[in-house]
Amino acid sequence: MIPKKIAEGIYQIEPEMKVIKYNEKIYNFTMKVPARVYANDYLMQHIKNDRSIDQITNVACLPGIRKHVIAMSDAHQGYGFCIGGVAATSVDGGAISPGGVGYDINCGVRLLRTGLNYSDIAPQIPALTESLFRHIPSGLGSKGKLHITENDLNQVLDEGIDWAIKHGYGFDKDRYFCEDQGRTVGADSSLVSNKAKARGLRQLGSLGSGNHFIEIQRVEKIFDEEAAKIMGIVENQVTVMIHTGSRAMGHQICTDSLQEIDHMMHRKNIVPPDRELSYVISGTKEADRYLAQMRAAANFAYTNRHIIMHWTREAFNEVLHIPPEQMELVYDVAHNILKIEEHDVGGGKREMVNVHRKGATRAFPPNHPDLPEKYRSIGQPVLIPGSMGTASYLCVGQEKAMELSFASTAHGGGREMSRSKAKRKFYGKNIQQELNQKGIAVKAASLKVLAEEAPLAYKNIDQVVNVSHDLGIIKKVARLVPIGVTKG
Repeated sequence: MIPKKIAEGIYQIEPEMKVIKYNEKIYNFTMKVPARVYANDYLMQHIKNDRSIDQITNVACLPGIRKHVIAMSDAHQGYGFCIGGVAATSVDGGAISPGGVGYDINCGVRLLRTGLNYSDIAPQIPALTESLFRHIPSGLGSKGKLHITENDLNQVLDEGIDWAIKHGYGFDKDRYFCEDQGRTVGADSSLVSNKAKARGLRQLGSLGSGNHFIEIQRVEKIFDEEAAKIMGIVENQVTVMIHTGSRAMGHQICTDSLQEIDHMMHRKNIVPPDRELSYVISGTKEADRYLAQMRAAANFAYTNRHIIMHWTREAFNEVLHIPPEQMELVYDVAHNILKIEEHDVGGGKREMVNVHRKGATRAFPPNHPDLPEKYRSIGQPVLIPGSMGTASYLCVGQEKAMELSFASTAHGGGREMSRSKAKRKFYGKNIQQELNQKGIAVKAASLKVLAEEAPLAYKNIDQVVNVSHDLGIIKKVARLVPIGVTKG
């Protein structure tokens, strides 16, 4: 299937028949809605190199799909859905697919601002990076410093950051600057397996591995003075970005759910358009069960980032003697999650839909009722991190996002090269030296991680963000560049 360019930045595949081989049998599926890619010509060439196009056209065949399926400008092949995929289905009989959320449920980003100017603390960045690495456990299988009971964990799964704030992590005002205020309603810890809980008990308050990071940044450029002022952002200011998710807890919940759903589909002789695109029907007990578990994992992720933020504040206080309350939360966004929201589904009709955002960021426009009062005039803060050693962007959602993308945008650079290929092409020691030469202090659990996360293994973040900016989905506010990075 070849996407056709229908406007600048928009490629589309009209509905057509798909012939799919599944369990040695041939099945015919029909796309119910168009599939769209938001990209420039350069990015489109990269997106076409993997299964992303095939995956979004498969999603367009799901029951109850609405309006169009989208691959954002950072799209690359994932499990079931492409990463960078957005799809909405009817709450009345539409499909809900774990592949549309992913394994790292509520992988997301939060941004802290400080009152520090880069020039004042530049010599202390290496020591600060070391302190962050000591304070916050990281790496594959890393365990947190917390010793919590299963009762504590159940409260985390049900209450999100409310549990953390009650136990002295962060401040009450932090919750107003988190998506969902740091607590996804409808979670049910009693449905989470003992295996998932056992993994979560050990990992709350840990960064993990892969593309997860804590990054000390400098505000390099302001694009929108008014929005930046409202968010307390100025040029050369020091900020901190935290990127992690639900760790092994979320992975296990997704694994458990997929096994349950696969067995159910087999019993009922339901064949999906792709073997990785298992789904349940919205409104059924199976769907409610998945959503309650997914929301519990989302609450774990919010709390995980919240506790890491607390220790980040402690690290800054240790090295720079900055009181924790002077490091304020700008916003926290989720990247892998399903939300029930009201949207235009075409023809002027509005409907409650299940919005799957897999490697995509919510981008509500100004005056949306779900936004904090402080940001209502400018739109939702949108955080789009780059790859290690490249820029990240602070943006705000715009009205066009409601029409084009179910209020969603890209979530990062998006991989251009697999981790195994990156390890064959790059050497971790060389990457470390290159970053140091650019004035970026880096601390990682291993040199292998630095090779896997080499900047050139990802798409160009400036081009990814410019696509959404030019389409009017978001508006750029500030460009942030790294000065210190810790990796799992």
